[in-house]
Amino acid sequence: MPAARNIAFLASEMPIAEEARDRLAARYGQHKPSEADVIVALGGDGFMLSTLHATQALEAPVYGMNRGTVGFLMNEYAEDGLIDRLECAEEAVINPLHMRALSEGGRVTEALAINEVSLLRAGPQAAKLRIWVDGKLRMEELVCDGALVSTPAGSTAYNYSAHGPILPIDADVLALTAMAAFRPRRWRGALLPKGAVVKFEVMDHLKRPVMADADSRSVANVISVEIRSEPSVAHRILFDPGHGLEERLIKEQFS
Repeated sequence: MPAARNIAFLASEMPIAEEARDRLAARYGQHKPSEADVIVALGGDGFMLSTLHATQALEAPVYGMNRGTVGFLMNEYAEDGLIDRLECAEEAVINPLHMRALSEGGRVTEALAINEVSLLRAGPQAAKLRIWVDGKLRMEELVCDGALVSTPAGSTAYNYSAHGPILPIDADVLALTAMAAFRPRRWRGALLPKGAVVKFEVMDHLKRPVMADADSRSVANVISVEIRSEPSVAHRILFDPGHGLEERLIKEQFS
């Protein structure tokens, strides 16, 4: 990327992140995100996701440094040589998912998700879901603890924990993954074109309540949830050379 003259340092509420922000701001200067050439996020993956959502209308890319736990979307933390690291950084551009959830009572909630949109049972009984893809009924009944649609960027997160596939970052596909599927017992999900529109219909929603979640924005008592990729929104994330998302996704499959 071009020389980063103006940097906005943002930190999670963790003391270790706030202390790092103060030290870096004193050393490199601090600017408002709206005036910055680059935004440096200090925290973990959750803070990176919230930063991307909060700054999606800005032109500045986001460079993360890990002051959290996992840090899959973050670079290693170091205070020295930050300007050189920013100038040499590799950029990944990802599109989020758009969720449109219809709740009991007719309320509609729309939200964006960078990693995944998930449906989870909200009671003691398994959820019963009907799955439509591009208006065509693909599964009459999925009995499960839940299901999700994941982007390539989010495929190593909840999707992978649910035994879904890791997707190359430039793959034009989405992963549809079931969680603890009871029927069909052997069904492990599907790979769908990036442009596909997935609709989950919740069956027997009063007896078997289901909640939907888009990057921690939760909606209770959903009746149906429609999910599609949102190409009009592009998140720009910076990584140190040789440690970009593509390399991380490949490396994760051999660890």
